[in-house]
Amino acid sequence: MKRSFSLVDVLLVLAFCGHIAWTVKASSECKQALSREIRPHSVAITEFGAVGDGVTLNTKAFQNAIFYLNSFSDKGGAKLFVPAGRWLTGSFDLISHLTLWLDKDAVILGSDNPDDWPVVDPLPSYGRGVELPGGRHRSLIYGRNLTDVIITGDNGTIDGQGSVWWNWFKRKTLDYTRPHLVELMNSTGVVISNLTFLNSPFWTIHPVYCSHVIVQNVTILAPPDSPNTDGINPDSSNDVCIEDCYISTGDDLIAIKSGWDEYGISFARPSTNIIIRRLIGHNRNGSGIAIGSEMSGGVSEVYAENLYFFYSSTAITIKTARGRGGYVRNIYILNVTLVGVDTAIRFDSTFSPHPDDFYDPNALPVIERITIKDVIGNNIKVAGLLKGIEGDTFHHVCLLNIALTVTSGSPWNCSYIQGYSAMVSPETCEPLKESIYPNHSSDCYHLSNHLRSSGNQNKGSWLHSW
Repeated sequence: MKRSFSLVDVLLVLAFCGHIAWTVKASSECKQALSREIRPHSVAITEFGAVGDGVTLNTKAFQNAIFYLNSFSDKGGAKLFVPAGRWLTGSFDLISHLTLWLDKDAVILGSDNPDDWPVVDPLPSYGRGVELPGGRHRSLIYGRNLTDVIITGDNGTIDGQGSVWWNWFKRKTLDYTRPHLVELMNSTGVVISNLTFLNSPFWTIHPVYCSHVIVQNVTILAPPDSPNTDGINPDSSNDVCIEDCYISTGDDLIAIKSGWDEYGISFARPSTNIIIRRLIGHNRNGSGIAIGSEMSGGVSEVYAENLYFFYSSTAITIKTARGRGGYVRNIYILNVTLVGVDTAIRFDSTFSPHPDDFYDPNALPVIERITIKDVIGNNIKVAGLLKGIEGDTFHHVCLLNIALTVTSGSPWNCSYIQGYSAMVSPETCEPLKESIYPNHSSDCYHLSNHLRSSGNQNKGSWLHSW
């Protein structure tokens, strides 16, 4: 059924936009020193024989241009300029100290031939492809073991042309897991900004085993029925800053991950120190912000603020299961506006599948110190579905200053949850009714104090470093 905006919806949007204007001024920004750096060397993709007609395959041109620019990596780096046009290509690798710049009206198009997306080994923290055993197709734009890499432009576009992949997936005719649109591995000093990303075959932007990553001022779009087209998925990565993004896809807008069951536990690289600011978007089948379900290496120190999700399945989700192990702790989410969302807050402890039969069902996740505050919502079906695991209660869940207009007669459904609340409407479930004040402030504001403590280098310095 088609949804229409009511006057209340419009007023909420206007109020939220006004709030954004204030918070942009008040909040510290992600550092952009790398993106402002001028590369001393620059070439255009046309100098290597590329043709921007949307038909000619330009994979060799991209590969040759980047091979040539590698000679400048120790001389201040270089820029590859992509002018206006439609530049069809298969997968290609980036290099360190490179800026990939897309001009206005430049469109990089992913080939619809799977042979142009080589198969690579599965990630060690997953043990296999996410969808199928064995390898996985490499992303359209790919890089590993890089330093100082920038993907930016004047609002150019990277279009994965994913519909052919979605059809193969739905028909179960694929031999390997679908490719992401952009994936960078084991890299540091990554900036992705000022671009539009369309129609990824699978996840859109996937920094994995990375550090010091900025994703800023990007638009990510895919049809609402496109399968698993997550927007931005930081995965076993640290010091990540995501801000000023609009995302509308077929699955989670942002999903923070850290490996899958026994492989993620063994690899043991968490996702930590992640900031998300001023995110707007919607989806039909996923969440605005999700943690998991692959979180076996641990997720901690996540700070998200000034979020607006409309006409979506779920706003905030933690996904896990028996056998995942790992932990999710010190999560602080505030200033959230919701319109027409089915479930505002969801903790799902039954999320499957597992990679194989060798996972340990006794590996239980630790979920603790989750604070969600300052949330307003109109036309919400369910306020919260919060389900821990029998014998593995989720602890120190804190809800503060939440006002939701809920259509369900049972706004909260909670089990194996322990925590506190204050100023929550409709009234929360029994396990969370104990007041935050005066005895539990340290539990609920641990991360806020942790992040904003400028006097303790081991606690708050990373937030102020952006």
